[in-house]
Amino acid sequence: MTPSRIHRLTLTHFRNYRAAGLETAADLVALVGPNGAGKTNCIEAISFLSPGRGLRRATLEDVADNQGDGSWAVSAQVEGALGLATLGTGIDAPRPDNAVSRRCRIDREPVGSAAAFGDHIRMVWLTPAMDGLFMGAASERRRFFDRLVLAIDSEHSSRINALERSLRSRNRLLETRNYDDHWCDAIERETAELAVAVAATRGQTAARLTGMLNARAQASAFPSAQIALDGWMENALLSETATSVEDRYRQILRDNRPRDAIAGRTTDGPHLTDLQVIYAPKSMPARDASTGEQKALLIGLVLAHASLVAEMTGIVPLLLLDEVVAHLDPSRRAALFDELKKLGAQVWLTGADPAAFAEIGAGGEVFDVESGRVSART
Repeated sequence: MTPSRIHRLTLTHFRNYRAAGLETAADLVALVGPNGAGKTNCIEAISFLSPGRGLRRATLEDVADNQGDGSWAVSAQVEGALGLATLGTGIDAPRPDNAVSRRCRIDREPVGSAAAFGDHIRMVWLTPAMDGLFMGAASERRRFFDRLVLAIDSEHSSRINALERSLRSRNRLLETRNYDDHWCDAIERETAELAVAVAATRGQTAARLTGMLNARAQASAFPSAQIALDGWMENALLSETATSVEDRYRQILRDNRPRDAIAGRTTDGPHLTDLQVIYAPKSMPARDASTGEQKALLIGLVLAHASLVAEMTGIVPLLLLDEVVAHLDPSRRAALFDELKKLGAQVWLTGADPAAFAEIGAGGEVFDVESGRVSART
């Protein structure tokens, strides 16, 4: 297995960092500082070295330093599946006549998208915003699961975006009073193909993640989960051919045109899939577990997913854990550090209390963060 590691990180006009950088050779990297100092901003910058919109799902313009010209950049020297490389991403200063576009480079050479970063490193993260995952809307759980899939298949996000564009095109066409059936047929053919591709990847990931959760159930200090996708297409693809499911969905889209035209949206498909999670120790829905049980369950799920990413890609993912240790008692905190070491990943953690990182050991390094500055603790 090849671990994903960052040796040097440089931030320019990113959030509250006008210019900052750090170097590390540690397995566990702790960013410590008061609230608002920029700890989460730092790991958010790292998350942009993967496909998607980062761990906060921010727009490209939102992460720029508000005292700059609107441009920003993140660069890192990484060690991953293809050896040492320099990954970089960011935007130029916006111009009134041009849409903002993200630039991505590997060893200073332009690449088509951030999906190319997946050839070098993979990433998994856990943030406080995920704490309400089991109580929130289905869209949040679906987005969470799609992020898990994306860590394994770096093209998954592109397929989802293409599906969403196809659905929007169909919705716009249905808004026309006398829409053309032939145009609808063409759009629905494309929509069905993309829908099946998205659903198939989700279903395969769910099945494999279930296997990993079962394998880890007795060995982990964190509770196991039972997961299932609540979407007919994902489940149908486990026993039916992609062609038959595609044909069925295309017929559903055709039959639903009048209803969808009235609703102003497509009322059936994988864009509505939900993730069901069971708290295995008590065999109850995760939404009914206590806050502490939900937090521990989420950590266990993310650790199992990280192991699955390593198993399926051969690349041990980088882990970004934002304000995770602060909510754990000392024994469970020690268990977390132990499991992270066994995983063999480089892990970036944030927290306000330095005492929470007293047990990271010789393989760890602590950095103090204050007002957009980062310095190694001596």
